[in-house]
Amino acid sequence: MDATPQMTDAAYDAKPTRTLNGAEVVMRVLSELGCEVVFGYPGGAVLPIYDALFQQSAVRHILVRHEQAAVHAAEAYARSTGKVGVVLVTSGPGATNAVTGLLDALMDSIPLVCLSGQVPTHLIGNDAFQEADTTGITRPVTKHNYLVKRAEDLAPVLREAFEIARSGRPGPVLVDLPKDITVGPAPLNPEGKRRERAHPPRLDPEREAIRAAVRAMKAARRPLLYTGGGVINSGPQASTALRQLADMTGFPVTSTLMGLGAYPTTDRQFLGMLGMHGSYEANLATHGCDVLVALGARFDDRVTGRTNAFSPHSFKIHADIDPAQINKIIHVDVPVLGDVGRTIEAMIAEWRDIPDEAPNLDAWWRQIEAWRAIDSFGFRQDTAPSAIIRPQHAVRRLYEIVRESGRDAFVSTEVGQHQMWAAQHFQFDKPNRWLTSGGLGTMGYGLPAAVGAQVANPDALVIDIAGEASTLMNIQELGTIAQYRLPVKLFILNNRYMGMVRQWQELLHGSRYSQSYSEALPDFVRLAEAFQGKGLRATHVGELDAVIREMLAHDGPVVADICVAQDENCYPMIPSGAAHNEMLLGPEQQAQAASVTQAGMALV
Repeated sequence: MDATPQMTDAAYDAKPTRTLNGAEVVMRVLSELGCEVVFGYPGGAVLPIYDALFQQSAVRHILVRHEQAAVHAAEAYARSTGKVGVVLVTSGPGATNAVTGLLDALMDSIPLVCLSGQVPTHLIGNDAFQEADTTGITRPVTKHNYLVKRAEDLAPVLREAFEIARSGRPGPVLVDLPKDITVGPAPLNPEGKRRERAHPPRLDPEREAIRAAVRAMKAARRPLLYTGGGVINSGPQASTALRQLADMTGFPVTSTLMGLGAYPTTDRQFLGMLGMHGSYEANLATHGCDVLVALGARFDDRVTGRTNAFSPHSFKIHADIDPAQINKIIHVDVPVLGDVGRTIEAMIAEWRDIPDEAPNLDAWWRQIEAWRAIDSFGFRQDTAPSAIIRPQHAVRRLYEIVRESGRDAFVSTEVGQHQMWAAQHFQFDKPNRWLTSGGLGTMGYGLPAAVGAQVANPDALVIDIAGEASTLMNIQELGTIAQYRLPVKLFILNNRYMGMVRQWQELLHGSRYSQSYSEALPDFVRLAEAFQGKGLRATHVGELDAVIREMLAHDGPVVADICVAQDENCYPMIPSGAAHNEMLLGPEQQAQAASVTQAGMALV
């Protein structure tokens, strides 16, 4: 643990009454707003804030090894707790290193406040040492940003930044802090003054929109609930309401990558994830449904495929808190603007109030079950002890052994094939347990995200399901894990390739594997030991279960190097520009799927 001596809050507050400097105001406001943890990396422009941080104990600091990792850790902290994540970086390269993480948070609607240092105000524009136009650079990658030029604006801006980050569609907010503002005197404004927002988000949906949506749902014969990350962002009550709505209506449920866990993935009504690597039944149900109810999802291209062929015969209902998302990509028949949790609750109340009988969905469920019988995520694993490990089998055995242990697991991922296999084969029955980079697809996300999740949930099991290429993007965070003795488990599916790149090169570029093979990898077992962790390796099926059990039993950090088949492809797959009914399946499912789909064409 970080053994740096700190003054207690009582001692800090017992100092003789004096004017606070800006850095002290920053710490006081963070504490006032409920911030418990800051992820950061010091530098010259933020040393006054680090000095104020040293003199208090209400806010804990986690020293990462790179500013991008600080943002990813804060993202996972926010995602796993529902709180605002907080980042502290210095000026110039400190701020620019954070840009990837900020865009990642913007794309995936994660509430963050990033505090960046800046050169003194009189030097701004003079190309001073470690100066960058941070607000200009980060304007496209944040929900909002500020440059604080007056001391009296400091406390109100910080309070407003938190409000903007967590309200409406959540997102990252950056506050750029010139050094003279943090060094000089600044008022605390303890009354908590903040500026009024010109356009506060709408929370309660219009009754007429709810009525129109529910009437269409009551008339459906092939309905589908399409849920996204907005359900999770709305809070646990939204996930509870979603389960009630599904139970009441009997509708099948599918989810985006970011929405996994909002509805129990082990429930019979759940069809699996939809989209590019979604399940056969989820994608064909999306294509063939007659009423599509989109709840907190934004119709991104990995879900829709070819937009002019997306769910072509359905009456579309879209509930979202962000008006910019309505009719942005897919034209809908009934837009419902408001908090998705309140929207679902209003739908439940309206469903009960409308006397019409619930639709008979027996024929629809028979068709879905026929699609489900294809087992599109299925695979054949040779069980001989010396057999090579298929990556799907590694993830499934990890899930099964974790489930046997009864532990509450938080799973982060990097980006690529392993991410899709984790989404397909690791089940989530609670929200906020699945932590992945969806919109931006950021390699290097998972390891620092695991740090953030473990800091937020110190007694929980936190696993990063990773690929070897993504792991090396932010491998230095093993140092952070060692410093804070975080029992993070890094589970690497090591196929020596950038797997998704290799798959696309095989399918679309004539198997010309240009620069996708890693010819020089570290020994991950010895690397773990170098960072004071435990290293394990499984090279064959007979070793896998023992390695997983040993990894879970160890009370400290573990790197498990799982050597898997190098040429495995991730199926199903909707090729870029194709429709949902144009999926590529694995060779074991393709022939069976053709007969089932042809037999079911009369229904859809």
